[in-house]
Amino acid sequence: MKKILSAILMTAALAACTPTQEGAVIGAVAGGAVGGAVGDTEGAIVGAALGGAAGALIGRASEQPGQCYYRDSYGRRYVASCPRGY
Repeated sequence: MKKILSAILMTAALAACTPTQEGAVIGAVAGGAVGGAVGDTEGAIVGAALGGAAGALIGRASEQPGQCYYRDSYGRRYVASCPRGY
């Protein structure tokens, strides 16, 4: 049963459209597995939620190659080309 569930979830990760979605699915699966191994059902749910959020953030950062996040003097974030050699 665990192998079938793993295969379904990994297929869903591959079918995701954007790196953000792929990261969220992979993070949720990994977080759920770790949470389930360490704790009980509640641990798996918490692990999946935290892993999904972290995976989405990591996936989102990789969506814009060659682009960096900056903050202006007012603290506002913006995206611009990275400096050479970065």
